[in-house]
Amino acid sequence: MSNPPEQEPYDAAAFIKSQIRTIPDWPMPGVQFRDITPLLQRPKTLRVLIALFIERYVEAKLDYIAGLDARGFIIAPIVAYELNLGFIPIRKIGKLPFRTVSESYSLEYGTATVEIHEDACKAGDRVVIVDDLIATGGTMMAGKNLLERLGAHVIEGAAIIDLPDLGGSKLLRDNGLPLYTIAEFSGH
Repeated sequence: MSNPPEQEPYDAAAFIKSQIRTIPDWPMPGVQFRDITPLLQRPKTLRVLIALFIERYVEAKLDYIAGLDARGFIIAPIVAYELNLGFIPIRKIGKLPFRTVSESYSLEYGTATVEIHEDACKAGDRVVIVDDLIATGGTMMAGKNLLERLGAHVIEGAAIIDLPDLGGSKLLRDNGLPLYTIAEFSGH
């Protein structure tokens, strides 16, 4: 009787990275847009993606998963559900119906503002912020600031993609936010 053939160890993060589509020159010339929609279209890729986040946070003793508008809303509620946690939406200005706290941040072409309900969490709650990617880091930094203004302890920022050449992950780490990302792409 022969032994079964040796198998290579499965690298879930490499699999996820291989499924991210790059669209050159969108939305403007020179930009390499990293499209996560292929990850969402196939049950296998979506399950592997969510499993990576679950494995990371299953023993983290969290209270909430916060998601950043708009693509963070795709992944964060699924992760919250799987971990049996609440979900906190951090939205663009004017989208939340209750009393809010807001934070503005700089963009390459101006400023933007995000908001959170003033009762989204309480002092001492442990929260992870989730988004699809980290570029300049402004949105995630604004989310961190909002949560901390409400008294939460932001444990980590998490994203599918890091674009380190744009400086966002360095900015976030330099400002005390540990990061977990699944795939990294150089360039813009």
